[in-house]
Amino acid sequence: MAATGIASPHYTHIHVIQVSASKSMELKWVRTRITKTSHNNLLRPLLPLYISTDPRHVHPQHLQNLCSTCNHNLSISETEPVDINKLRIALSHSSVLVSVFCKPHHRDGLKPKSSSSVVDFFTPVSPYSDLLVGFGRAVSDCGLTASIYDVMVIPSLRRMGIGKMIVKKILRMLTNRDIYDIAALCSEDERLFFKACGFGGDILSSTTMMYTRTASSTTQEGESKP
Repeated sequence: MAATGIASPHYTHIHVIQVSASKSMELKWVRTRITKTSHNNLLRPLLPLYISTDPRHVHPQHLQNLCSTCNHNLSISETEPVDINKLRIALSHSSVLVSVFCKPHHRDGLKPKSSSSVVDFFTPVSPYSDLLVGFGRAVSDCGLTASIYDVMVIPSLRRMGIGKMIVKKILRMLTNRDIYDIAALCSEDERLFFKACGFGGDILSSTTMMYTRTASSTTQEGESKP
């Protein structure tokens, strides 16, 4: 339920160009400048992305496929893909959903000096016909607190700043609702990523604990198992 896909700040420089935006969607182009040596820079072409906060754009089956590609479990208690009906319910009860789409032939990125980059620059990306390549969501009590879950980007498009864009979009939507007590569930390896997004330790030095008992083993208080 944590984030998948962390950018390394040591050798990747992120370029994001926002061209058009509306209340629930943005069309952006991203590219990555990878520094091989201090004198030799490789400039990648622009990659068009569609970023949406419209829940209607998230198809449960497509999200399940994205989780499989990212090796991401939506539920830490499940080893198999999460049930589609449960996933649909979880999405409907999420306070914020952010999804990122690109054209299917861009799922492996663009090669340097790609001849198709000029055409792609002017070709719109659609959430209805193109590929879900990134996702993140938040659950909130709609008054005081919120938590961020399931931030992921397909492996071939990581280190392009997409994960950070997802988190920033979620934060912007929550703070616009006057919610500032925002947590993120992440592993130790992902702490640097969320720190770069503005997260840090809280004043209570709290940690996350997960309920581990299964439903079948739960008994009433004071009642022993047979």
